Amino acid sequence: MPKSWATLGVDLHLEPTGPGLRRGLTDALREAVRTGRLAPGTRLPSSRSLAADLGIARNTVADAYADLVAEGWLTAQQGAGTQVADRAVVPPPGTGPGRRTAHRPAHDFRPGTPDLTAFPRTEWLKAARRALLAAPHHALGYGDPRGLAELRTALAGYLARVRGVRTDPDHILIIAGCAHGLRILGTVLRARGVRSVAVESYGLDVHWNQLTAAGLRAEALPFDELGTNPGRPSRAGAVLLTPAHQFPMGVPLHRDRRTAVVDWARRTGGLVLEDDYDGEFRYDRQPVGALQGLDPDRVVYLGTASKSLAPGLRLAWMVLPQDLAEAAAEAKGKVDTCGVLDQLTLAEFIASGAYDRHVRASRLRYRRRRDALVTALAAHAPDVHVTGIAAGLHAVLRLPPGTEQSVVQSAAWQGVALHGLSYFRHPQAVAEHLDALVVGYGAPSDRGWAGALEALCRAMP
Repeated sequence: MPKSWATLGVDLHLEPTGPGLRRGLTDALREAVRTGRLAPGTRLPSSRSLAADLGIARNTVADAYADLVAEGWLTAQQGAGTQVADRAVVPPPGTGPGRRTAHRPAHDFRPGTPDLTAFPRTEWLKAARRALLAAPHHALGYGDPRGLAELRTALAGYLARVRGVRTDPDHILIIAGCAHGLRILGTVLRARGVRSVAVESYGLDVHWNQLTAAGLRAEALPFDELGTNPGRPSRAGAVLLTPAHQFPMGVPLHRDRRTAVVDWARRTGGLVLEDDYDGEFRYDRQPVGALQGLDPDRVVYLGTASKSLAPGLRLAWMVLPQDLAEAAAEAKGKVDTCGVLDQLTLAEFIASGAYDRHVRASRLRYRRRRDALVTALAAHAPDVHVTGIAAGLHAVLRLPPGTEQSVVQSAAWQGVALHGLSYFRHPQAVAEHLDALVVGYGAPSDRGWAGALEALCRAMP
């Protein structure tokens, strides 16, 4: 029967094999050292302690130790006890040099990630300490599947002030990301008889896949010089849009089309699913308010902390119409929740004003990066036209026809990771094919920004 011991704060799982306790213990210890589960230099418990933990005679442990010392697996010195010898470790099967491992690019321009080195660690820790000390004991329980009331209350005020969202805490659902929210919505819509959702010709396949996984069809909308054209998607029961800053093309939904799609939802009883993924980052114009403000009963608003703070927090939110809020909370379920400590911290971070300060500082830093990107490309690649830069953390670089794939490959040779526009094109898109790059300028650190920009320019045609 497997045994375990606890020593120096470490548990070691042993499965003695072979006849006799001494041989079984010796083989189990040898295997633990050979495979690296016991690292070189690890101090083993005394023979008395291990014998007591395993329920065997002390002499059996002492003899096993002596055998392994003689074989060179262990060392024993007076005053230092018994330790694992310093020797080569045989890796487990499948992890040898023949196995390909993923490697990080020298410069990452793939969109969707902010500068993780700029995460406000000090302020976040302060907020976490304040929030944890002030939190009532019941806040650490399973709680409300909608999310902690403290965070929903803080978000209701913040979204109203910054994005023009009209809601109250009871209609907010805390989720782990936009894809998580779409999975929940897909389940609810399917249960209500919806069979298809209209999506944009350019976007994220992970979002479309969440809808199709729920049994819905994802049908592509037209795209033209004014951006996405929602038109009148008569067969669709819902429309998924990024109206403030279309991803990845970077244009806002035209004002006439904003009104038209809300009118369509009112007439047909359909829903507009608004992904406001980078609503805080506006540079050259006034912020485009949330579409949800036009009709809270027909628009589901999805927001996230992934761009403003860090995607690893897995904190996002949905603002739901009254008739959808309860069904979405039930579909999410009590066990499918986000960590309460991070929820408490974000609530305090927002309420204290630290979130506003961080966003303002980030907006200034990313605007400087955007300006440097535009300037560098104008000097090194005058045939490349930069668009979609009034907001967000990425730009679209229009390329000469037929050059997208070769530039992506050239960038890879320079150690630069980026995506072509075709990477984000819906399989059924009816939009014109364009050769372009979608360049995210959020991920490189401030320290590595200059080198990353130089490498990007070298890859341009």
